[in-house]
Amino acid sequence: MCGRFVSASPPDEIARYFDADETALPQLEPSYNVAPTNDVYAVTVDGGIRRVDAFHWGLVPIWAKDPKVGSKMINARSEGIATKNAYRAAIKRRRCIIPADGFYEWQKVEGSKRKQPHYIHRPDGEPLAFAGLWEVWRGPDKDNPIDPLRSCTIITTAANATMEPLHDRMPVILPPSAWDEWLDPTNDDLDTLGKLLVPAPADLITTHPVSTEVNMVRNKGPELIVAVDPDAPDTEGQLEI
Repeated sequence: MCGRFVSASPPDEIARYFDADETALPQLEPSYNVAPTNDVYAVTVDGGIRRVDAFHWGLVPIWAKDPKVGSKMINARSEGIATKNAYRAAIKRRRCIIPADGFYEWQKVEGSKRKQPHYIHRPDGEPLAFAGLWEVWRGPDKDNPIDPLRSCTIITTAANATMEPLHDRMPVILPPSAWDEWLDPTNDDLDTLGKLLVPAPADLITTHPVSTEVNMVRNKGPELIVAVDPDAPDTEGQLEI
């Protein structure tokens, strides 16, 4: 799964990396601890042009009665995604890429209730391109729509060899060669799209343990990704969701 990630790169750098339009970019605060329901950047295609927009993290389906349901839809499992009620419309025409500098996962510590957080990122420091879906929610009353809420979810798949010691799931990380195919809203070939939802090569990512300060969502600074000795004393906090 992916429950926390890092989004610290400026939006203009994100736009250039993903070859997106650099005009009218949203401005979100850099965060080394993005949590569910936070606003995040996402790359979409509109009128044949790639754009960087801001979305609520936690997909709210158009049929939802309350936007709070989105807090349970921060991730979408790739297996069977095309038939699940919450995602089957979005997978056909509302796909996006969610840029991340890295993400976190928690590893169980043998013989202890404690979990050790790890930071997962590319060795070369380049961004990760998470496969995602997006929706626009206008409220349950069609006669009295509210201001639209744009939301997104990160698609997950089975872990690769690097991730397996930490967790059995990981985000789908799309290579640049797949970006056009994934983002094209006219492409509704679910068979070919499904072939993109696979684990990334094991050598694409590396991991290291970090402080349990990342457990607390109020902590947002760059010190959270600094490698630590997992056996050294650490201020341990309960993981906040």
